[in-house]
Amino acid sequence: MDISIIIPLKNEEESLPELCQWIGDVMTKNSFTFEVVLVDDGSTDDSWKVIQQLSQSAPQIKGIRFQRNYGKSAALNVGFAAAGGDVVITMDADLQDSPDEIPELYAMIVKDGYDLVSGWKKKRYDNVLTKNIPSKFFNAVTRKMSGIHLHDFNCGLKAYRKNVIKSIEVYGEMHRYIPVLAKWAGFRKIGEKVVEHRPRKYGTTKFGWDRFINGFLDLNTIMFIGKFGKKPMQFFGLMGTLFFMAGTGFVLYLLLSKLLSVEFSLTNKPSFYLALATMILGSQFFLAGFLGELITRNAPERNQYLIQETIRIDG
Repeated sequence: MDISIIIPLKNEEESLPELCQWIGDVMTKNSFTFEVVLVDDGSTDDSWKVIQQLSQSAPQIKGIRFQRNYGKSAALNVGFAAAGGDVVITMDADLQDSPDEIPELYAMIVKDGYDLVSGWKKKRYDNVLTKNIPSKFFNAVTRKMSGIHLHDFNCGLKAYRKNVIKSIEVYGEMHRYIPVLAKWAGFRKIGEKVVEHRPRKYGTTKFGWDRFINGFLDLNTIMFIGKFGKKPMQFFGLMGTLFFMAGTGFVLYLLLSKLLSVEFSLTNKPSFYLALATMILGSQFFLAGFLGELITRNAPERNQYLIQETIRIDG
């Protein structure tokens, strides 16, 4: 199969028929073999009924329905697990991403050899104050911290080589940082393509201000796990050593001062309590490092979701 298209959605009953028809027209025009995996992330409207109807008339359309809302990262993760195409395309269901971009994205993966291609919505139709400005700041911070020079990390329209999405795990709010996850997994050829951003035709946006706070926290998590996830003692051990050495230095200074002057008050000095605190902190960092080495970060239940129904999904 040439292409798997993964579409996470919530309450998009109005846009789904138009989107699937548009995708089908593009695939037919370019003679692609394909599948469309629609992941219903706890919709409260008739989105699932629409998916059922669409799947009856188009065998390429598959569906996964969550029992409740888990978030976009969860929807992408189960979609990635179900994908069988050589190239995987992700896009949003609100018609702001254009399926006409798919052939060029596919070519960049297959012909140009990219592992991942991220869309760049250079001209946006979102609210400038609540979305555009915060997004620019968010992207600038992510570029600086990750070393990946993309303009739009959060663009839902992306293309992946199949082994990329099978090698990473997406959870929490980490769908914004899939290029970072791919880089840490060893996939270095990451490209960018300017894509069309269309005005929202139906419904309202599902994202609020909290996504930037959660996203920033998840970025720190990714950066830490990527560097120290398999070797936590290198981080905590270093911190523990520095604190313990600082505490030991304070203790030696106090003991030497006491030996030189009998009248020197040992316990009445702030440095005495500072020495105790730093030595205790050093010991705690060491303990955290040892525990980190013993405990695997991949909790077995972290990516288990209650799926109510599926359509043509194996397993």
